[in-house]
Parts: sequence; structure tokens; C-alpha cells
Amino acid sequence: MPESQTSKVFQKNLTVLITGGSGLIGKYLTSDLLDSGYKVTHLSRIANQSGNVKTYMWDPEKGMIDREALVGIDFIIHLAGTNIGEKRWTGGRKEEIINSRVNSARLLDKTIKEMGIRLNAFITASATGFYGSDTSEKIFNENDEPSAGFLSEVCRQWEEAADLFADSGIRTVKIRTGIVLEKHDSALSKLMMPGRFGLLIQTGSGKQYMPWIHINDLCGIYLKAIEDSGMNGSYNAVAPQHITHSGFMHVLSKVMNRPLSPVNVPEFVLRFALGEMSDVILKGSRVSSEKIIESGYSFQFRTLEEALDNIVRG
Repeated sequence: MPESQTSKVFQKNLTVLITGGSGLIGKYLTSDLLDSGYKVTHLSRIANQSGNVKTYMWDPEKGMIDREALVGIDFIIHLAGTNIGEKRWTGGRKEEIINSRVNSARLLDKTIKEMGIRLNAFITASATGFYGSDTSEKIFNENDEPSAGFLSEVCRQWEEAADLFADSGIRTVKIRTGIVLEKHDSALSKLMMPGRFGLLIQTGSGKQYMPWIHINDLCGIYLKAIEDSGMNGSYNAVAPQHITHSGFMHVLSKVMNRPLSPVNVPEFVLRFALGEMSDVILKGSRVSSEKIIESGYSFQFRTLEEALDNIVRG
């Protein structure tokens, strides 16, 4: 468990509202927050009560939200957003991806202002796609401007919606997340799948970088963003080690004890199958973790082999 998860006994009465709490990150983060003594509630399209977590209804596209969800909350963690990798990027799908992130944040901001709620902090997901997806030797940091391309545009608008809270004087933290490593429901689980049948497969040139982070470290960063009042603005949530796709797959091959296919899936095959969305797989940049480390966060998993060993071998 990250140090920040065990350090806040006095915060037991604070409430964290999570949007997108039923997703991969939301599930892990909810568990860690409850273990740390926080009260957690969710916003979702379906209301229910699951254990210690009550879920309130909202529908951002219709501008509908159960205002009871916002009564007495101290923090919002905004994870909600349509899955970028689930469907081909048609014009309509692109609009849905952006609107699901932007309109939901705007609805939260509007409702909080109308209700006169004063948050301790608004913490939003973002992604390293902010820097674009071109592969180069540049190491991007939080001072760099957004790049061109759809992924960058998604992140730019995502973060601008979060800045509505900052404009109101609320401490606002934007977590630019890399590829999240987790065993059952992540990009890693998809990379591991062919290995279960005997052979791991590389894609494209293999030279594209894969900024990554273990799910435990990502949750640790979110917890630090709650507890550290000095955190403001954007932070890259990526491990310190830079690695290419080829390097990543060789480490995965070693940890899983599975051979790599001698032939990569060609770029043109992925372009044909996925269209523009193939950029997520075929391109990638190096991203700096210096700012979050300088803020005092200590990574549990600094190298890919450590992270994969923990996830694959348990």
C-alpha cells in the first residue's frame, strides 16, 4: 500500500465523490479510499447501494444529476468518460468521447455553483495523450503545450473543463495517466492474452514508447492529490522508466515465460482494422515523472520488470 494510504487517520469523516467509479481505476481507487478511512460515493447512470458505497444517478448528456450526491462532499474525483479504445473513431464516436468528459465536468461545475458547495479539491483524470502520440526522443513534461491530433484535443478540452473549478478558486489537480498496468481489465491484460495460448505478439515497428504505471501507483497518486494541499495543476502519472513497445514485450515475455512471435503485426494491418484509433497502439512518446516525484510521491514500482512481476506472478 502506498504510504499516503495509511497516513490520514484524522480524515475519516471526509467524503470523496467519484464519477466513473465502476471503471477499472474507479474500482481500485474506491477500495483504497475505503481502506484509508474515507467515505466514498459514486455518480452513475444507475443508482444502487453496494456495500459501503452509495451510487447516485446522473445523465450528463441530458443535464440531469441527483443533487443529493453533492451534499456534504469534500472532494470530487472525475474519472467518467467514454472508453477511447472500445470502438472505431467515427466522427460521431469522437464527439461522444469528448462530450462524455467535457459535458460531465461542466455539469458538476454548474451544479456545485448553484448549490453553493465549497470543495476541498476537484481531481480529474486526463492522459499522456495530451502531448500527442508521435514517437521521438523528446521527454515531455507538464510545461509542454498540447500537440496536434485527436487524443491531444480530447485531453485539452478535458482539462479546460476542469479549469472551470480552478477559476472558482477550488484546488484542481489533473492526472495525465499513461498505460495502466493491471491483470484483468487493462491494456496489459490484452497484451498478455495471446501469451496464454503460447506466443506473445508485438505490433508495428516496436519503437513506439509506452509510458506506463502500475494501478497501485496510480491510486497512490490520486490519494496524494487528495491529501496534499500543495498539489495543483497537471501531473504526469507515469513510472520513471522509459521503455519502447519492443522493450516492454521482451520484459513481458521474460516474466510470463512465453516466447515472442518473430513477426510483428504490420502497421498497415492495424491501420486497416482500426483506422485512426491505431495511433494508440502504433505511436507513443516519452513522458517525464519528475514533477510528481518532486512533489514527494515515492513509486512502489519504478521498473517495468518489478511491476509485471507483481501483476503476473502476484
